[in-house]
Amino acid sequence: MNKSKAPRELGLFQAVIIGLGGAIGIEIFVLLNYATYLAGPRIVLVLLVCGIINLLTMLSFCELGAAIPEVGGEYSYAKAAFGGFLAFLTGWLMWISNVFGAALAALGFAYHFLYFVPTAIIPVDESLLVALVAVAIIAVLTVLSVRGTRQMGAIIVIVFIAVFLVFIAAGILHGLELKLSYPTTLGESSNFVAAVTYTFLMFFGMRAIAAGGAVVKKPGKNIPRAIILSAVLLMVLYCGIAYVTISVVSLEEIAAPTALPLSIAAEKILGEAGAIILTIAGIVAALSSLSTAIMVQSSITRGLSRDGYLPKFLLSTHRRFKTPHIAIIFGSIFYILFAATGVIEFVGSVAVFAFLLGFALVNLSLMKLRVKKPYLQRPFKVPLYPYTPIAGILVSLILLIFIEPRAFSLGIGFIALGLLAYYIKMVGYHRIRIAFGGMSLGIGCFAALLAYLVGTEFTLPLALSPQLTTGLFYVLIFVSIISILAGIFNIVFKG
Repeated sequence: MNKSKAPRELGLFQAVIIGLGGAIGIEIFVLLNYATYLAGPRIVLVLLVCGIINLLTMLSFCELGAAIPEVGGEYSYAKAAFGGFLAFLTGWLMWISNVFGAALAALGFAYHFLYFVPTAIIPVDESLLVALVAVAIIAVLTVLSVRGTRQMGAIIVIVFIAVFLVFIAAGILHGLELKLSYPTTLGESSNFVAAVTYTFLMFFGMRAIAAGGAVVKKPGKNIPRAIILSAVLLMVLYCGIAYVTISVVSLEEIAAPTALPLSIAAEKILGEAGAIILTIAGIVAALSSLSTAIMVQSSITRGLSRDGYLPKFLLSTHRRFKTPHIAIIFGSIFYILFAATGVIEFVGSVAVFAFLLGFALVNLSLMKLRVKKPYLQRPFKVPLYPYTPIAGILVSLILLIFIEPRAFSLGIGFIALGLLAYYIKMVGYHRIRIAFGGMSLGIGCFAALLAYLVGTEFTLPLALSPQLTTGLFYVLIFVSIISILAGIFNIVFKG
């Protein structure tokens, strides 16, 4: 038993670095433009409100992470509180969010990489190719299990903070034009809330502290402190970055679909060297976010596979490198598929959809555990219970209303797929195969009957030319043969 437990070796400072490392990624580089398009000069207030809303649920993460300091985060909490479908749904939502988070990082890498490449060599509309290459490189490195990632991650976080502080200080010295305001009309208020929803991804990475609670020293004290410190630091950094950016760059420039707001602002403040530094920072952030999403996604995939919700072959590990190469490849297919949309706003919105529902379930898990396990040791308790978790649930559900409609629809579709996977798990794979086999036989026999009627020149309700009638006959014959064979194989063969 002791062998399976990771040693608690991370103190408060290291836990804060984990939280900042999880949150400081490609999001601040690529989400700011569309958020500014929605909120205009109110973007600073948007980020402040977004940070405070995130903190509501992060307080629930504090209590749950200190009481259940296990690897797995949200899935572990829901499993302890509910088990069954809600636990599965939580894990499934986290899988969705990480898949789209990885696709967002791949697109962010492409946009920043193309800053250095003349459009004559690689046109801007070829960004998908660059995103695909980024996914392939990081996936291969993850499979190869490159060492030293923790130390490198800490160094990257410290460098990012230093770069952002220099950016903010240089902006202040440059002289800033005040552009702050608050929404005054219903339309502005609606766009303001939509921007808060869209920027939610910028803060969510803080939950990495709770997810890694198993290796944090004195989790009862250090996990809550680390989450709160990370939240405050992120709000200060993000609001400062946004304030400097909108003060030196016109709103029209920032809101352009493929704009790199931080690079534009850095060029105005620090010259071409500043733009290069911020663009390189964006590339590093994208690769870091992509690497993190790939590792988390593969872990979730293996967990769902272990519990029988996904095929068992996804549990496979590489013989030499001992990494989950099948799960990594499985996820990479989806990263590339969704990065192919080329639209950061769409990809980011789907990730937010999954995160918001996950937030609601975390708060619900906290309330359930308070009733189910009243004597569970809780070194930290959410203040103002039950109002704080209830507020977290309500705010998460309200923000869902402001998700981009296409992203909302796709998110619902993924939940439907999750329901199907859960149903197959509950009913049993063998029974599903028999049912599918019966349906295939029925479809095959019906197609054969239609082919017979078409072949005997039966009068069809549609007027078709002889060529179309012949084509329909062969299509029906093909469908009949495939369906009947599929039905026989599913009913007769086991496995």
